[in-house]
This record gives sequence, C-alpha cells and structure tokens, in this order.
Amino acid sequence: MRALAAELSKLFSLPSVWIALVTGLLVPSAITALNAVALQNAIAQGSETAAGIDFGYQELAFGVIGAIIIGVVAISSEYFTESGESGGGRQITTSLTAIPSRLRFLLAKAAAVVMVSALLAAAAAAAATAAARIVLGEHAPVPGSEDVPRLIGIVCYWALTALLAFGITVLTRHGVVPLSVLIVNTSVVTVTYLLTRITPLAYYLPDMAGIRMFIRELADSTVEISPLVGGLVMSVWVAALFAVAAIVFCRRDA
Repeated sequence: MRALAAELSKLFSLPSVWIALVTGLLVPSAITALNAVALQNAIAQGSETAAGIDFGYQELAFGVIGAIIIGVVAISSEYFTESGESGGGRQITTSLTAIPSRLRFLLAKAAAVVMVSALLAAAAAAAATAAARIVLGEHAPVPGSEDVPRLIGIVCYWALTALLAFGITVLTRHGVVPLSVLIVNTSVVTVTYLLTRITPLAYYLPDMAGIRMFIRELADSTVEISPLVGGLVMSVWVAALFAVAAIVFCRRDA
C-alpha cells in the first residue's frame, strides 16, 4: 500500500497528468455537446432524427486520449534526466532505491495508472451525459439499467488503454513514440480501423475489440464481437504486453 500511495502521489505531482485529466473530461463533453447542438437544430427544423444508440458513447472513445497520456507519462517521467543542479540523475534510480523489487515497483505504478484512468473514465462519462442532457433537454437519451454494462465497459476500456500505453512505454523507455502513435491512432487516423478493410482479423486488435464493450453499432463491421468477448480479447493483449514489459524491465539495466 505504501508503494501504491507513493506512486499515486508521484503521478499527481506531474503537470502532464493534470493536462490529461482536463483533456479526458473536456474532449468527450465538448464533442457530445457539439453533436447534441447539431441534433437539436435538426429537431427544431422538423426532422424526425433521434439520438442514435451510441450517442454519448462514441464521443467517449476520443476522450481516452487522457488515459493514454496518463499511462505514458507515469513511466516515461522516471527516465527524465534531472538538471545539473539536482545531480543530473534520473527518477528511476531513486524509485528503485526506495522499492528494490522491480516487479513490485512496476505493479504499484500500473495500479496507480489503472485507478486514476478508471476514475477519469467514470467522471468523463458523467460529464458527457450531463452535456447531452443540458443541450437536448427532453430529447436526450434516458439512462436505463441497460447502460450500466456499457458504462462499465467504458471504464474498462480506458483503464486497459492506459495499461497498453504504459506497457509500450516501459519497453521504449521514452514517451514520445508511444504517445504520438497511440494518440494519432485514436483521434486522427485510426490505423487499426483501416486494417479492417484489408483483413477481418484486425477487428481482434486491442482497440478494435475493446471498443465493442460500449459501442453497439460499428460502421461497416463485418465481424460480430460481443462486449464480453471484446473485453476479453483486449485484456489478453494488454496482459501479454504487460508480461513482456515486466520481464524486460526486471532484466535490463535501469
């Protein structure tokens, strides 16, 4: 518990983590509000358009950028070289001196990442729902018991994505590459989605499978994957990557 508390304290001391929290909250809420305004205008013009089954959920897929940043900076910050006045060392040296067991250190840091990402996902879902309700009023989707599994799916998706980013960063020991690749793949050009145009096996890549936990209508999908299967597939990917990252981290020089 001391190791976990230390890692949580260390995580919240990073300015980039606070940027990630703000990004994770504002991005899905802003996109939801914009989509809600467009829908409200269509309704005002007499259109019979109604909010789709994935309204408010598909927007949360973009907010996962916040979880990605948390997963990356949690470990990449350990490898920053301090200023000459501070001795020019790296945080990882101090961390491993305080927690000699590398596996324990890695697990504590991963647990901190999961906790913060999960809480951020829950807060983002609540904020996006509130944004839709404020803009659409009575036309907003009414939450029901069937939304509970989807909300759990969102939390799992964000937490697993953060762990995916964390594992990749452990292997690279640098945050630029995983941060750039994962954010671009999530928000600009979804490479994994483009791969589904080439082979249906791409639907079983971690992000494409994991998104099935809360998205019900995936455009042009030729493969049916249940939310449970999608979650299991993503979990297996993340577990395998984390296992490799842990082995490499424990065997190589700090």
